Amino acid sequence: MACPVNNTVELNPTLLPLEWLLGTWECDEPGEGSFPTIKPFRYTETLHFSHVGQPVINFMFNAFHAESKKPMHRECGFVRMQPGTNRVAFIIAQNSGLVEIEEGELTGQQLSLQSQQLARTSFAKEPYVKQICRVFQLRPDGKLEQTVSMATDNQPLIQHLRITYRQSS
Repeated sequence: MACPVNNTVELNPTLLPLEWLLGTWECDEPGEGSFPTIKPFRYTETLHFSHVGQPVINFMFNAFHAESKKPMHRECGFVRMQPGTNRVAFIIAQNSGLVEIEEGELTGQQLSLQSQQLARTSFAKEPYVKQICRVFQLRPDGKLEQTVSMATDNQPLIQHLRITYRQSS
């Protein structure tokens, strides 16, 4: 038996400044990934942002290799906004075993985040991720752009991912 879902629930007023994120976003063209220690790659990704009326947005990100279509990376978690401010936090669990808290600011329809806390499984693969910076930008053409920069034990902060999405629902 499926759990009932109430699609008529109103968005919590705290989250109104982030309403533009809600829905499902699919990449138009494959995104590009690179890092000094890996071979450059192309990927597709779907983002899903939803809510159930609480002062939190739920999200799920699913990435696939552009050529082989094999699953690559998954992230899920929650977006919170500090009431009365432009402060935003993402609480993220990744299928790689990394858990992070990213915090930042919402300026218009741009969300800039930086990792504040990182934790990983005891058997995580090295080199360890030390810092993540992420920017979401809703462009004037209605497309959503995401860039992710990353630093590890042995590499400084550098852009790792860039992708653009169109809203599909």
